[in-house]
Amino acid sequence: MLAGMLRWLPAVVLFSCASFAAPMPAVAEDRKVATQLVAEVAAIRPGEPFWVALHQRITPGWHTYWRNAGDSGEPATLAWRLPNGFTADEIAWPVPERVPVGPAMSFGFTNEVLLPVRITPPADLRPGDRVVLRADASWLVCADICIPEEAPVLLTLPVVAGAPPADARWGPALAAARAALPRTSPWPASFAASAETVTLTVAAPGLRAERIAAVEFFPYAWGPIAHAGAQTLAVSATGLELRMPRGPLPEAVTRPIEGLLVVSERLDSGVARQAFEVRAEPARAAALWPAVAGALGLALLGGLLLNLMPCVLPLLSVKALALLAHADASASTRRHHGLAYTAGVLLAFGAVGGALLALRAGGEQIGWGFHLQSPVFVALLAYVLFAMALALSGVVMIGAGLSAVGSGLAARSGVRGSFFAGGLAAVVATPCTAPFMATALGYAITQPPLVALAVFEALGLGLALPYLLLALAPGRLPVPRPGRWSQRLEQALAFPLYGTVAWLVWVLSQQAGPVGLGACLAGLVLIALAAWLHEATRAARGAWRLTARVVTAASVIVAVGLTQLAPGVPAGRADGRAAGKEVAGERYSATRLAELRAAGTPVFVNVTAAWCITCLVNERVVLRAPAVTEGFARRGVVHLTADWTNRDPEITRMLGSFERNGVPLYVLYPRSGAPTLLPQILTERAVLDVVDRL
Repeated sequence: MLAGMLRWLPAVVLFSCASFAAPMPAVAEDRKVATQLVAEVAAIRPGEPFWVALHQRITPGWHTYWRNAGDSGEPATLAWRLPNGFTADEIAWPVPERVPVGPAMSFGFTNEVLLPVRITPPADLRPGDRVVLRADASWLVCADICIPEEAPVLLTLPVVAGAPPADARWGPALAAARAALPRTSPWPASFAASAETVTLTVAAPGLRAERIAAVEFFPYAWGPIAHAGAQTLAVSATGLELRMPRGPLPEAVTRPIEGLLVVSERLDSGVARQAFEVRAEPARAAALWPAVAGALGLALLGGLLLNLMPCVLPLLSVKALALLAHADASASTRRHHGLAYTAGVLLAFGAVGGALLALRAGGEQIGWGFHLQSPVFVALLAYVLFAMALALSGVVMIGAGLSAVGSGLAARSGVRGSFFAGGLAAVVATPCTAPFMATALGYAITQPPLVALAVFEALGLGLALPYLLLALAPGRLPVPRPGRWSQRLEQALAFPLYGTVAWLVWVLSQQAGPVGLGACLAGLVLIALAAWLHEATRAARGAWRLTARVVTAASVIVAVGLTQLAPGVPAGRADGRAAGKEVAGERYSATRLAELRAAGTPVFVNVTAAWCITCLVNERVVLRAPAVTEGFARRGVVHLTADWTNRDPEITRMLGSFERNGVPLYVLYPRSGAPTLLPQILTERAVLDVVDRL
């Protein structure tokens, strides 16, 4: 569905295909394609397959489409209505032509084409009978505009007992068309994908470079390569290598790439063109090792910087108090806590990354931080952090004071508390995208699962590394001994967690509106009640203690149940940000972006989300600054905001086209030419420098 939708988009926008909205066929005398059903034989024999073809004569200046239409269009289809016992194969597609259409590239046919189909008749046909083959043909024909056309076609053939005679008119033409059909490649092929290119390698030893006039690759599926990009050929003694710009669908390079390899060879009599069907497997892991190592390094560095991102700063109080608690502990105890904290971070990153890969493999259009697009998850996370903040404030005692900080998930102290603290820090950190993270995540999502998970875990290791190194340091940590001051600090550091809860509640209000907000606030009151009852009845006995425990449990259950009142709303329909009330500029859509680009208007696209604090800071401090808004107005830049607070497959595809899987993303499209990516941490000067270059 994704490929089909995006294929049609350029045709709709660039060529004003208003007729797409009308499914009725064009009037016969106005058709741009004359179509008929023809056969290679003049008669058929019972049980013996034969070939027919949809013959299309196309008006000069117009074109129809191949099985992969390229950047726009749709291929021809045949809906057969055959007599009982007959079967028809799929269309055997001939080699297409490249058809440039503005900045896009289509694959199709001009002038005249035969689309062969193999028909198998039943063995019980009686010689002397006549058989009528019927089909409903439909196709799209384009020039400056596009017109969907359709026509019924039929062919009547007699049944004979002997060898079927060739059709005098169409037999030679159809035989030549079948002879020119692509054949299976005799050479093994593989490919390697980088962030910018896909390199197809064909092991064809013995090729002579001076005899190869040209090589083209036509993929069978939309997405792995940029159709309009230049294909660069290198021929060596071991075969050929074709370097192509990478396409807009990241998942397309995680599986084999199939298509046509068209080789034009210089002969004494001219140039011969042959087409081979190839199936290119991903290159061996050894060949990809440099790229993998680079991605792991970027992920580790991005994880380190993630500690400084606004999403993670409130959770640093948990780490700080944990270090205080273990300042006097033995080196062995600190080591155990550091390893437990790191294990919690790594497990959480692995779980989030694994879920992301599994959901994407199932066809879901999601990206990094997808779990915070669920209002239910946001509400539950707010409850957990609220309970932790209440514990730090002394409302409820969990475990043994400082040693239990971060263990609120399971109400346990010690090493288990450090483990759950690490997991919680990772879950809260995942919506953020630090510098270097975007490249690493964009690479990971296009790789096999084991490589992708290794990148996710390197990111988690970077997040945990500062605490781990301090925990492994020999001797006593250089901090004062715990005392009354540390108790005050513990209570003070509850407030960053309260701030995180307030942020999560605000995020929920953008996702689920007033009903979801009210449900979450009621749930927080019930969590506070449960915490107070738990602490107030600690020393109680008998029926009062049992009643208090029942009320406490019921409060928690009702609070969790209230999250079901925050189901979320369709993308673009929520109050606030999703409705465009709190965002700068126009709301993003792929159609609007294409319209502006076709008109030669420069466009700035801001991909953001309410749960991305980095995004919010950039918007408030930079994108709404008077100098930036004046710079946009001076250069005629249209500002589009793509709000990813709720799941939106269209925005996910936008991110994927730049090999990104998380926000923020800032892209400036000039009047013509390639877009420019801006850094994730914006400054007014950085934005204005790019705008001024327009």
